[in-house]
Amino acid sequence: MLQAILLGLVAMLGNAEFLFGTSLLSRPIVMGALTGVVMGDIPTGVMLGATLELAFMGAFSIGASIPPEMISGTVLGTAFAIANGSGPEAALTLALPIASLVLVFKNIGMVFILPPFVHKADKYAEEGNTKGVAVMHYLGGFFGVNLIIGVIVAISYYLGAPAVEAFLALIPEWIQRGLEIAMGLLPAIGFGLLMQMIMNKEVACFFFLGYMLSVYLNIPVTGIAIFGIIIAIVLTQLRSNKAAAAANMEVIEDDDF
Repeated sequence: MLQAILLGLVAMLGNAEFLFGTSLLSRPIVMGALTGVVMGDIPTGVMLGATLELAFMGAFSIGASIPPEMISGTVLGTAFAIANGSGPEAALTLALPIASLVLVFKNIGMVFILPPFVHKADKYAEEGNTKGVAVMHYLGGFFGVNLIIGVIVAISYYLGAPAVEAFLALIPEWIQRGLEIAMGLLPAIGFGLLMQMIMNKEVACFFFLGYMLSVYLNIPVTGIAIFGIIIAIVLTQLRSNKAAAAANMEVIEDDDF
């Protein structure tokens, strides 16, 4: 029971970005580590969180795009996998469907619970009551999103451990083997989703440069990352100098007049 409550609090902490801003607490690698702390197996929690991070790498809410609810998926998938002594494939098997299912409940909260707080905040805004707006912001985020996720995670873990154990025992060997193969593809899928978000003509050459350095020169990823940081700093300084030079030229032309 205590572990279920603590896991619910971990999920609520991950959902508390409405309170702290975009702190990336919700990312699977963070949630997996915190779940490992609660379950008493930090190394496995970090490993499972890192694996799920690859699966959810492109899961960012941008514009009208709503990704799966990866916080509950990560917490429950990692907790059940640790509790049953299973590997990353079990965590992945549980995390993805859980994330999609909990998203439904999260949307219900946003549609039916959150609007009254928003309307009340609008009323306070018209009155110039900034304190009231802030209070509605906190209460709406807590009851409309945060509390729902925490309760679902806590109840699911408390009631679901035996059921999940039985479910994993029913999974045929060929499906588990397929999941292991799929896990090998997850990094490529995650990076592909990330590239779809950020890839353009300006950065494409750097991607292929990093690939060539890794494949043909066998430079470790850490070395390529450091090399990329140096290039980014140099390019930023060059652009800043170019902008400063252009501004100075405009000043000189104004003085000539």
